[in-house]
Amino acid sequence: MNIGIDRINFYVPKYYVDMAKLAEARQVDPNKFLIGIGQTEMAVSPVNQDIVSMGANAAKDIITDEDKKNIGMVIVATESAIDNAKAAAVQIHHLLGIQPFARCFEMKEACYAATPAIQLAKDYLAQRPNEKVLVIASDTARYGINSGGEPTQGAGAVAMMISHEPSILKLNDDAVAYTEGVYDFWRPTGHKYPLVAGALSKDAYIKSFQESWNEYARRQGKSLSDFESLCFHVPFTKMGKKALDSIIDNADETTQERLKSGYEDAVYYNRYVGNIYTGSLYLSLISLLETRDLKGDQTIGLFSYGSGSVGEFFSATLVDGFDKHLDIEGHKSLLNNRTEVSVEEYESFFKRFDDLDFNHEIEQSNEDKDIYYLKDIQEDIREYHIPE
Repeated sequence: MNIGIDRINFYVPKYYVDMAKLAEARQVDPNKFLIGIGQTEMAVSPVNQDIVSMGANAAKDIITDEDKKNIGMVIVATESAIDNAKAAAVQIHHLLGIQPFARCFEMKEACYAATPAIQLAKDYLAQRPNEKVLVIASDTARYGINSGGEPTQGAGAVAMMISHEPSILKLNDDAVAYTEGVYDFWRPTGHKYPLVAGALSKDAYIKSFQESWNEYARRQGKSLSDFESLCFHVPFTKMGKKALDSIIDNADETTQERLKSGYEDAVYYNRYVGNIYTGSLYLSLISLLETRDLKGDQTIGLFSYGSGSVGEFFSATLVDGFDKHLDIEGHKSLLNNRTEVSVEEYESFFKRFDDLDFNHEIEQSNEDKDIYYLKDIQEDIREYHIPE
């Protein structure tokens, strides 16, 4: 039974800050950001782009009217929830006009949640040959101005249509998850920003990768040479590289060169967006698919990680002609046509986002009638603009 990713898309806000300029403003060597963590630009979210609007924007271009009749479940993975009761999936379901007899809910486990959402979708569809599942990962990564985690912020969403006979990737039945209770990154109720144990977080990530990969290799009888490329959760582009480097010496020289080269292609988009939490792995997947010369039937390995912690290694097989179902030009245009903001403007955006201080003249929302955005909040009810 072939079930997997039939379509995939991402959306990021139209503003970004240059990481070299942010470093200078923070009085640190720019290479600490550009090389040390491997980030060039960081997406900046205006007040009128939250997880609902970004998720809807990521999904709208991959959903047809026929899909809206056949989607039986909508799952939003996020750690940036805007409501402790009403799921963002319900709001996105409404905005997109999906048929009413669908399950809609959120999933949470730090940056990992989109992966169990996909696995749940796969299991759900196994008994429902005529349905589809929409999985959305949407987050705004925020650590606070002038905080240690500030250079690993970002914002964006990835939407994936999971279906039978997928056009892009077939999900293989080989996932291995690894769970360990650790306080490397967490955000207690009532805290605006997460609490982070930086060194522990890096160690926990690498340990989770090694444990899940080693168990996967043992169970499946696989080695690194069986994969054309690997994709990782990418809070910053050097993080996944550290994990890859921790096992790469076990591979032959040809495999090492291929996987190292593939990794750079897989993090190209992430370098210009920053951390989008639950969507980071899947933004990296899109980057790999749209940047590297790949072919049908090749196997891609994926490592998903969420602090706290849960990691999972699984694989997917490329479908012949997958490249015809990608929006390479659209994604390049989205990234290349964003507006750079100064560090001072970024700080203003950040503070107004926290305070829900609307200023649509600054956000220039009137120029964006073709996208979803948050118009207003009245009596704690969010009202969104719906594109015509």
